[in-house]
Amino acid sequence: MGQISHTFTKEIIDKMTYFYEDNTEKSPQGAIFRARTDNAIITAYHSGKVLFQGKNPTEEAGIWTTFTNETNEQVTFKETQPQMNNPYSPPANFFTSSHIGSDESGTGDYFGPVTAAAVYVETSQIDALKKLGIQDSKAINDETIIKLATKLAEMKIPYSSMVIPNEKYNEIQQNGWTQGKMKAMIHQGVIESLLNKLGPVNSEGILIDQFCQPPVFINHIQGEGKTLAPNTYFITKAETHSIAVAAASVLARYRFITEMDKISDMVGMPILKGASNKVDQQIAQIIQAHGREMLPKIAKVHFANTEKAEKYL
Repeated sequence: MGQISHTFTKEIIDKMTYFYEDNTEKSPQGAIFRARTDNAIITAYHSGKVLFQGKNPTEEAGIWTTFTNETNEQVTFKETQPQMNNPYSPPANFFTSSHIGSDESGTGDYFGPVTAAAVYVETSQIDALKKLGIQDSKAINDETIIKLATKLAEMKIPYSSMVIPNEKYNEIQQNGWTQGKMKAMIHQGVIESLLNKLGPVNSEGILIDQFCQPPVFINHIQGEGKTLAPNTYFITKAETHSIAVAAASVLARYRFITEMDKISDMVGMPILKGASNKVDQQIAQIIQAHGREMLPKIAKVHFANTEKAEKYL
């Protein structure tokens, strides 16, 4: 089991406390919280030290170290090309040029759909979006997401968003689609939709927040008769380099939040995000109130939470 630690400001730890509130466990003495995700166990202490332990602690810590440096100052967007030596790496001037970015949300949450958005940002809009506070949606709370999404609408930033509803998600998952294929297809969908809306534009290209190797992405979409648009690039942590991807992450999360509100209204209780043991308990409550037939309408039933909930019935 790997282990790393970082020291963060109170502001960042407050964001982490909110971010992990649905994944918390009993905290050890002296800790603010302890939470468990698929990547790591996260323990935050009053001293500002945060310990990441598990199979992939570096990736989990990267959510937070991406936006802070070792002195915990806010980091600006990285406008240089990432160190990548492959044909899918964007050109050096990409991040300061007009371009499209795409991102998805909801893939790690038991309840709710998978959502995605693609956003087109012109060079003249980049500074304004940075000043607005656009950044990776994982680092900001839902209230801020809603405010930023409203501001993006007011600025008339061109975008497209899509949803894979839970019933459709469960159907295609049972027919053999992996979540990776679903993500590839919904990215492809929002990009195609946005390109159709835009028509000819002066764009440097398209950047997809990389969740699989580009050839795998291409195989997924080609299997459904789709082709990769020209000048499409892939990098991990794209939202730290591209304001368009960061804006897409905000709009994808906003769409996810609104869909979760609909589910909350449907079942008559606030629905939890994430996939923690608290979610297991809520699954049991929903089964008792609405029957098991409700789950495929509101949840990703192949997640292990469905089975774990049995002990609470």
